[in-house]
Amino acid sequence: MMERLAIVVPCYNEEEALPGTVEQLSDLIAALVQNGKIASDSYLLFVNDGSTDGTWHLLEEAFERNPHVCALRLTGNVGQQNALFAGLSAVCGRCDMAVSIDADLQDDIGVMEEMIDLFHDGADVVYGVRRERKTDSFFKRATAHLFYKVMAWLDTGTVYNHAEYRLMSARVLEELMRYPERNLFVRGLVPLIGYRSEKVYYARKSRTAGKSKYPLGKMLATAFEGITSLSSRPITMLVALGAAMLVCTFMALMGMLLSFLRGGAVPGWLSIMASVWLLGGLQLVAIGVVGAYIGRTYLEVKRRPRYHIDCFLSHDP
Repeated sequence: MMERLAIVVPCYNEEEALPGTVEQLSDLIAALVQNGKIASDSYLLFVNDGSTDGTWHLLEEAFERNPHVCALRLTGNVGQQNALFAGLSAVCGRCDMAVSIDADLQDDIGVMEEMIDLFHDGADVVYGVRRERKTDSFFKRATAHLFYKVMAWLDTGTVYNHAEYRLMSARVLEELMRYPERNLFVRGLVPLIGYRSEKVYYARKSRTAGKSKYPLGKMLATAFEGITSLSSRPITMLVALGAAMLVCTFMALMGMLLSFLRGGAVPGWLSIMASVWLLGGLQLVAIGVVGAYIGRTYLEVKRRPRYHIDCFLSHDP
């Protein structure tokens, strides 16, 4: 018996890209069914993350005419990570494997068959990994490289050059649903589950329609979210930095005291003020980092829902 595949696609204002995305993914499912890779009742689940354009209208139309299309509408915009988790939660128990992918299809859907083959060979997680970042600007390549290096140094287990394109087995989905945190960073949670994983490599394409929904501000926010949700090492680093500054300050004071006892002057108003400003800046940064962790703890203990579902269009009885 063939396994059932669910492809989860978060959408936010993807009116321009959506028609091509629905067509390409529907053709892909039909081809995989014909090749005997997946069950004929495999499907697509599009998650509308509070779009303000015609995204939901297009999804309703696609649902009416395409038996492979299902759609989930959230009551508001909750962010890509929460929208993705909402889609994965909706397909959990309704598939044997799930693939998550962005709506712009810059990730190569051609390697999805290879992902499924690796699943059939026993892999529970198959990561889609970019071979290179030639389509990105120099700044985006540099910051992405720095981000993954920092994540590796923090020992978070994230996969280099992997975003949200991955296949997960049914049991991985069930385990993922056991993670209750509100500060979600899915690409960091999946490696924590620990089942057998594999990788497929592909060349990422340029966006053919619509605009990127991840400007610099959102990318930085996601990176900070990933670091603070997976590691407390930044706080440890601040303690070490504070101890080092304390030692340096003590040594400087001892030097000034010895100079004073020997009858020398202690000039240097500018250097003293620079030290005060430096220490003040470091204190503000430290307070900000600690405050970010406290804020995330505050959100966790309130246990508020990650999202609210407005409508779920499904062909399942």
